[in-house]
Amino acid sequence: MDLDRIDLAVVRELQNDGRLTYETLAQRVGLSRPATRARTQRLLASGAVRVVAVVHPVIRGLTASAHLSIDTRGPAEPVARAIAAMPQAPFVTLTAGRRAIMAELRTEGFDALDRTIERVRSLPGVSAVDPLISVRHLKDPYLLTADPGAHELDDTDRKILDELEQDGRLPFAELAERVGLSPGATRFRTLRLLDDGVAKVLALVRPELLGLGYLCGFAVQVDGVREPVASTLAAWERVSFLSACNGRAELVGTISAESLGAVRTTLDAMRACEGVRGVESWMHLELIKERYDMGTPNGTAAP
Repeated sequence: MDLDRIDLAVVRELQNDGRLTYETLAQRVGLSRPATRARTQRLLASGAVRVVAVVHPVIRGLTASAHLSIDTRGPAEPVARAIAAMPQAPFVTLTAGRRAIMAELRTEGFDALDRTIERVRSLPGVSAVDPLISVRHLKDPYLLTADPGAHELDDTDRKILDELEQDGRLPFAELAERVGLSPGATRFRTLRLLDDGVAKVLALVRPELLGLGYLCGFAVQVDGVREPVASTLAAWERVSFLSACNGRAELVGTISAESLGAVRTTLDAMRACEGVRGVESWMHLELIKERYDMGTPNGTAAP
């Protein structure tokens, strides 16, 4: 769908805070409340925008992650969809470059991560798997990178998170009915979970709708200490994702750009950074799966 200036303003506000009231949202985008509500509901109904709660991986016990570059014998799409059907894979794309598929895995510990990687290796059609094991997420538009610390969740907290993972804009009154609390108590608990960094409610939007239709993955090899290079790249607007990792490279990430020329310029600047020894890159051709609601049944299926 085509988004006009007001649609884009609505989307960007919801990317920062998916639970903004229609009144606040209307004030920020310069429309009446009814018009803002109608636009928001149209965006959500189209499927182009989803507003969901993204729960911190630590809260779900997902303490290990990896980025896999995967090659195939024969067509890549069936293999990509088989990986996307795995609950441990929140992100899967078809790519152009050295490998045919890129996938992200998140598991409960490194033993489970190793077993999941071996499961990917055993899928029919897989010819090679090259993993980069994440040690720290440095920048991510969707996932919370700060540790929420010790936070004991009871069954009601988990019910609230499960519901918001499905619909981040669920009204407090309806949420209260589903979890069995009063609206006031539900509002208090929900705001506490959000304020404590347990979860964040935001809009998931396909990049092409924001004029960022070119996604390029990269892996950076670093001479010496990785932190100075990581800090430099994380500050770049076009670098939308960055993770420190172990394997064939020290950093892995994504460039979100408005054109192929912008991708090339960013890669050239990356290669020129002090401390960068080498840059491998690939283009994301088709998004097969992007679901970070991994604590709920619907989070296990590709969209």
